[in-house]
Amino acid sequence: MRLVKPKKFLGQHFLKDLKVAQDIADTVDTFPELPILEVGPGMGVLTQFLVKKERTVKVVEVDFESVAYLREAYPSLEEHIIEDDFLKMNLQRTFEGKPFVLTGNYPYNISSQIFFKMLDNKDLIPCCTGMIQKEVAERIAAGPGNKTYGIMSILIQAWYKVEYLFTVSEQVFNPPPKVKSAVIRMTRNETKNLGCDEKLFKLVVKTTFNQRRKTLRNSIKPILGKDSPLTQDLIFNKRPEQLSVQEFIELTNRVEQELATSQEENGQ
Repeated sequence: MRLVKPKKFLGQHFLKDLKVAQDIADTVDTFPELPILEVGPGMGVLTQFLVKKERTVKVVEVDFESVAYLREAYPSLEEHIIEDDFLKMNLQRTFEGKPFVLTGNYPYNISSQIFFKMLDNKDLIPCCTGMIQKEVAERIAAGPGNKTYGIMSILIQAWYKVEYLFTVSEQVFNPPPKVKSAVIRMTRNETKNLGCDEKLFKLVVKTTFNQRRKTLRNSIKPILGKDSPLTQDLIFNKRPEQLSVQEFIELTNRVEQELATSQEENGQ
């Protein structure tokens, strides 16, 4: 059986340590009743342990060589190999609208995009696990006051509990990446509604972190303008990384109220 050569443009780094693969596979066991979707299976080093879980496993792979290898190596998966780009998939169709666990040894170059797609489908994905670049994992798991705390930390933690599970050496991959990796698990929290305008929440978070070294008073000007009376409040003396998710929700509500008041005053 012909092995697949890792492709740099796809961000492929094939895991070769079976113990690590087993440990990643076991991260899905918090939801034993749900089917599994694995992203980027490559040559199936993680897949071989997932298919032993006695539940439906589907894999999505964009690399045609990997797809051919998987069809030959895992004939029982034939009906469950999806040759597609995960980022372009309609996830409602994957398991007929039913929830599933998302997992994988994710390509480093699109891991952030994968998690933003997870957020867009949060009602379908109660649990997401897998291996990513260590730096990205630390960013997602970081809390307020941490220098790595940022946009992704807040947007994900608003909906998911994040667990940084373990670090993985670069030497267990072919080819070895230039950075360490980490395995994380994100589990949906009990939030059903943020309690604020979700679109505005994202805008406030992204706008303020675009100038993260500045105080909120300065970084929020693109939204509120230069002379908003709201920015005289003490909270605007803080920098964005000092605010918790809940404080960003409260800030969003105040910004929305201020914008509405301003529009009324301007007769709009």
